[in-house]
Amino acid sequence: MGDKEFENVPSIKSKALRINLNENIYGTFAEIGAGQETVRNFFRAGAASGTIAKTMSAYDKDFSDAIYGIEDDKRYVTEARLKKMLSHEMRLMEERMDRKKHPKKLFFTYANTVATIDFAKKYKGHGWVGIRYQVRPDEDYNEISLHIRFKENDARLQQNTLGILGVNLIYGAYYKYDNPKKLLRYLYDHIDKDQLEIDTINFSGPRFENVDNRLMSLQLVKNGMTEAVMFSPDGNNVLPARILYKKNVLALRGSFRPVTKVNMDIYRNSMELFKQESRVEEENTVCVFEITLSNLRSEGEIDEKDFMARAKLLCALGQTVMISNFQEYYKVVEYFSRYTKERMGLAMGVNNLVDIFDEKYYRHLSGGILEAFGKLFFKDLKVYLYPLKDKKTGEITDSDNLKVHPRMKELYKFFKYNGKVVDIQDYDPTIMDIFSREVLQMITEGEDGWEEMLPPETAEMIKSQNLFGYRNNNKVIEQK
Repeated sequence: MGDKEFENVPSIKSKALRINLNENIYGTFAEIGAGQETVRNFFRAGAASGTIAKTMSAYDKDFSDAIYGIEDDKRYVTEARLKKMLSHEMRLMEERMDRKKHPKKLFFTYANTVATIDFAKKYKGHGWVGIRYQVRPDEDYNEISLHIRFKENDARLQQNTLGILGVNLIYGAYYKYDNPKKLLRYLYDHIDKDQLEIDTINFSGPRFENVDNRLMSLQLVKNGMTEAVMFSPDGNNVLPARILYKKNVLALRGSFRPVTKVNMDIYRNSMELFKQESRVEEENTVCVFEITLSNLRSEGEIDEKDFMARAKLLCALGQTVMISNFQEYYKVVEYFSRYTKERMGLAMGVNNLVDIFDEKYYRHLSGGILEAFGKLFFKDLKVYLYPLKDKKTGEITDSDNLKVHPRMKELYKFFKYNGKVVDIQDYDPTIMDIFSREVLQMITEGEDGWEEMLPPETAEMIKSQNLFGYRNNNKVIEQK
């Protein structure tokens, strides 16, 4: 009586022991950069001789290159290196183990390549972790790979955390593969969120044919495992560092539900202005369409179909998409600053800029709005402002006549007169009455004329893929 319900999480030792006691699971461990932290848990659990075929750490770079080959970029902590490790070790397994002699064996290869915290403790480290494995002996291999960022300030603690993650991954791969969302959550068994961040994950293989990796990325943000995830224009998950590293970054925040002609007008005009800034070269510049998690919620829960529709439409327009849990703009800028010291720009409408000057968003900061603005504008950041047209009067609001709270007026003037706010002047006046929420309502209620408000390819995709509850002949077609 009186006991609260709680989930009984198996210990790391019991997870490793269950794997070891399974007479069919058999494989190799290849760990580079933090010691043999994962396999150590399996040795300590006991009964490892029937599970571990081989364990190795090719620590010396020349030796590692001799085994796995040299990467084009000469780096070692990369996804490409992880893939080579998994492929090489699995090939050896297949060559050295006779399938006829061991018809029931389920082969696996676990690998990681990581860099732990540096001596000066300025760089906390990161790594790639993955497993290639079978669930049935007559079936092709599945694969789970993830990128991690360490948060702890001690190399030994990071090594221990990596070892726990490795056990959770192997255990989840074999015993939770039928529910990838749960598998994802169980990666944090006995690990706290302030110890480790997972910012990219990909599933592949026969057991994960129906898994959309973008939805898995959404779970990372939703579960608090990372602050932001990114998708490249081809629609695939991509490591944020790969997109942002040493790049000039222009960001557009919106609901994009759906993406309209106005959104694309803001993008084109702000990008032209951004490229005119000093040190901004087109080949070293990336534009990111950002959707905050708060914009993905529908009746308190994240609507995954709705999320997929927005991501698909933006990627189809050739855009890079970021999903974040940042409510305030300064947090977006802080996040980009992790990866780049180059120029940054934010493109937004008048209402968004007015919101930025609302004190209520900064009450949790000890320095209030001044602290937030210090973080927002410290890197010579500029805001590219798209004007607002009053539907009734036709009056245009821009940076010269927008109204902020009286207490914020002088602060706004400071940024305005120091060139931090730049008006988009070459806008298309014929499309200023278009708003995403009104377009969405027209789509869901089967009204005519919404197609003209969207880029042609976006309207076609909504129709052909039945997105946003599109009605055809007044009948709702369910989203796939």
